[in-house]
Amino acid sequence: MREVIGLVPAAGTASRIAPLPCSKELYPIGFRSTNNGSELRPKVVTHYLLESLRSADVTKAYIILREGKWDIPKYFGDGKMIDMDLAYLMMDSPYGVPFTLDQAYPFVKDALVALGFPDIIFEPDDAYRKLFIKQTETNADIVLGLFPTLQKHKTDMVELDERGTVCAIHIKPETTKLVYSWEIAVWTPAFTKYMHDYIAAKKENIIDFHCQKELFVGDVIQAAIRDDMYIESVIYQNGNCIDIGTPEDMVKAAYMSNRVLKDNSI
Repeated sequence: MREVIGLVPAAGTASRIAPLPCSKELYPIGFRSTNNGSELRPKVVTHYLLESLRSADVTKAYIILREGKWDIPKYFGDGKMIDMDLAYLMMDSPYGVPFTLDQAYPFVKDALVALGFPDIIFEPDDAYRKLFIKQTETNADIVLGLFPTLQKHKTDMVELDERGTVCAIHIKPETTKLVYSWEIAVWTPAFTKYMHDYIAAKKENIIDFHCQKELFVGDVIQAAIRDDMYIESVIYQNGNCIDIGTPEDMVKAAYMSNRVLKDNSI
């Protein structure tokens, strides 16, 4: 039984929806109930992710920031609001999410990691629990949570073989017949070490930041597939997933959150 730790990269600049009055991760999307359901309070977008992790019995998470985003630790503090233990790390190399995640390596290298993006709202509520079950059953190095998507050019599309095992990641393809994108993940220390070594090799070859192509987590997963790491998946056929990275998607997320409130009679 390994310790399970959540990883939340929150070092982005939110350039597509700037300017904002707060960090994107604190943008209110819908409401949450307080005082035994008798009152409503604004619910920031990251709250949805942390709530999903907590519902899968994840009690510890690291949120990785860039300089200036101090409103995030001010808001969530040590995590009492969501009954979790939260800690904060600072981004070092600004070359993409894998570099951001690698800041947590000394703290998570022996743990089972649950990755989630703080600007994405998804259903079902038990999504992480299903990932943990799949990892236990298969002993996979990585288990990806897959959601059907229509915005295929904005995300990582996942190719599966006839057994349902992940065989390729396609980064923001212009055209594709693939159906599912990955949005959440669980991985073992084997992949944590693989990504750490992959990042170390990349850093040695970076000469000019301005010429450096952004590295995606999907790039590292694809490299791991080529190196014969075992990647499984869970498909949420009827799930929903919305990234608030554009104004249009922020509107969709607001509708989704209001529906959830209504469904729960709040």
